Amino acid sequence: MSAEMDLSPPQVPEPTFFESLLRYGLFLGAIFQLICILAIIVPASKGHEKEESESTNGKTADPAKKAKGAVPLMRPKSKKESKKKR
Repeated sequence: MSAEMDLSPPQVPEPTFFESLLRYGLFLGAIFQLICILAIIVPASKGHEKEESESTNGKTADPAKKAKGAVPLMRPKSKKESKKKR
């Protein structure tokens, strides 16, 4: 019975250049995605703290932007639109 059992490890071929390139590319892609996720999370918390500190000091970031507010955009009506409503 011991002669029938093959206990040697299975034959695994060496990875080709393309397989190695693909594996390292996937690792780099995963690292890049983690960096992007961290870049979204970390500055968002710092920016929120910065806005709170400015509002407590009484300073505004840009007074011109706050003075304008939301102005509705008016576009001229075409002749076709005015005739349709009649």
